[in-house]
Amino acid sequence: MAGKIIADTIETGAGADISTSYVVNGSAKAWADIIGAGTPSVANSNNVSSLTDNGTGDTTISFTGSMDSGNYSIAGIAGGQSGVYWATAGINKYTGAASSCRVLRGYTISLGGGVTKFDYTEMDFMLQGDLA
Repeated sequence: MAGKIIADTIETGAGADISTSYVVNGSAKAWADIIGAGTPSVANSNNVSSLTDNGTGDTTISFTGSMDSGNYSIAGIAGGQSGVYWATAGINKYTGAASSCRVLRGYTISLGGGVTKFDYTEMDFMLQGDLA
C-alpha cells in the first residue's frame, strides 16, 4: 500500500516553520562518489544509473530519474595522486540532457596554457535542478 504525506510547511524543534518547497528545491537531485581510475565506476550514489567512459577525463553520468531539461547546475571535484604529486580539479558540465550529464575534468598546465584532461582516481558530483 502506498502512502502520501501532504504538507506545506515543516516545523523545526525550535518552532520555526520551513516551507516544504525550500526542502524539495534545495535537495540534490543526483550525486555520486565515482572511482575514476581506468574505467570509472560508481562507489555510491543517488539517482545515478550508469557511467559512460568517453575517453581520458570525459565521463557521461546517466540518471535513474530524468531531470525536466538539460538546464541544471552541477558541482564537483576530482582528485588523485600521480607519482609524488597530488592534484585536484573542478569538473565542468560539457553537455547536459534530461537523462544524463557529460562532465570533463582536467587541470591547467601553465598560467597561459590550455587544459589537459586527466582520469583522476576520485570524483564527487552533485546536481541541483528540477526533476521531470
